[in-house]
Amino acid sequence: MAKRKRLSPAPAFEIPDPLAGSGDLETKAVNGWVGTRAPIADVTGDAARHAAFEEVSAELQSARQEGRMVLRLALDVIEADHLVRDRVAVDGDDMASLIDSLRMRGQQTPIEVVALAGGRYGLISGWRRLMALQSLHAEAPHEDRFGQIQALVRQPDGAPDAYRAMVEENELRANLSFYERARIAVKAAEEGVYESPKHAVQSLFSSVRRAKRSKILSFADLVVLDDHLSFPSAIPEKLGLALVGAMRTQPDFTPRLVTALRAAPISDAAAERVVLERSLCSASEPKQRVFTDQVFEGLELTAKAGKVTLSGPFVDDALVVALRSWLLSKR
Repeated sequence: MAKRKRLSPAPAFEIPDPLAGSGDLETKAVNGWVGTRAPIADVTGDAARHAAFEEVSAELQSARQEGRMVLRLALDVIEADHLVRDRVAVDGDDMASLIDSLRMRGQQTPIEVVALAGGRYGLISGWRRLMALQSLHAEAPHEDRFGQIQALVRQPDGAPDAYRAMVEENELRANLSFYERARIAVKAAEEGVYESPKHAVQSLFSSVRRAKRSKILSFADLVVLDDHLSFPSAIPEKLGLALVGAMRTQPDFTPRLVTALRAAPISDAAAERVVLERSLCSASEPKQRVFTDQVFEGLELTAKAGKVTLSGPFVDDALVVALRSWLLSKR
């Protein structure tokens, strides 16, 4: 019988470890096993990941620049006086309600800011929210949620665009008075943002009805009293328009009104309104007509409603007796 040939074991081989980092990037195949990936696969994968990262980075940058990304900013980097504010007074009850809402539910709507130099931001809209959070932070300085504010970074096309953004938000969210609307137009014109209050009203309130714009522009005349009025936002429409009419037709009305405001003890809006209405009533009273005539040399006659005066060196006892006799004859 033929001797059976002894089979020797298959030659041993070492399975390469793809994580060993041997530096051998060539493809190895042993009995059908494939080792590390080809270099082209690694390059392609890296390129895809890099492209995806670049795309996400570009989108984030675009979202930030276009004001679509909400940022959390420290309260102390916000400049609240970046623009002249259109709100003159804040209702205490409204502010208390806003503070309570922020304390319980947190900030629901971001403010709008513009990036300034040195990592600071100028406030465009959201003044009440900023003030409320500052109040909460003062009460609880150790609570981080009150030390920051959610904000959208805008890139307004110049100061007019920033003012329009502020006004448009308040037109939607706040019940501004005619005086407050007129005041921001006047102040924006004084800042050189607009050529005149009229141009400011036309631009800032372009979306409101023409009749309303006309009233806002009329109230702009009242802003000259800004330093003398304590509660200007409480002036109702009808009274404000009447005051403007008196200021335009009677040159002495404005200084008389200022004197009355300075002299009166004004503790609230109702007291100030009384002063305004009284001044207006006084201005609307018909002026007494005064007639003066020199009858002849030495005798002058002055007359107004309910009173006649004779004056001059010719007025003596004889004239008085003669005049009395003449008057008695006319009974």
